[in-house]
Amino acid sequence: MYLHLGEEKLIAFENIIGIFDLDTTTVSKPSRDFLKKAELGGRVVNVSYELPKSFILSAEKNKESKVYIAQLSTSTLLKRVKNPLK
Repeated sequence: MYLHLGEEKLIAFENIIGIFDLDTTTVSKPSRDFLKKAELGGRVVNVSYELPKSFILSAEKNKESKVYIAQLSTSTLLKRVKNPLK
C-alpha cells in the first residue's frame, strides 16, 4: 500500500520510518540539526510549497533516507495510513 502525501506524491508504507509534526519536533536542536543536514545532503523533498505541517522520514531502495515535507497534518496522514482505501 501507498501513502498519498499530496501533489501526486506517493510513498510505500514499508518505506515509512516515521511521520512527524514540524511544530513540535523543530523545537529541539537535534531535530533541527537533522533536518538541516538532510537538506544540505539533498535528501529533502518538498511535496507542496504551502505552509508545511509535517515531515515524513522514509528509507528508500538505495538505503538512503529521504525527508518529505508536506502541508498535511500528522493526524491526516495517520488517518490515511489506517484507512488507505478511503
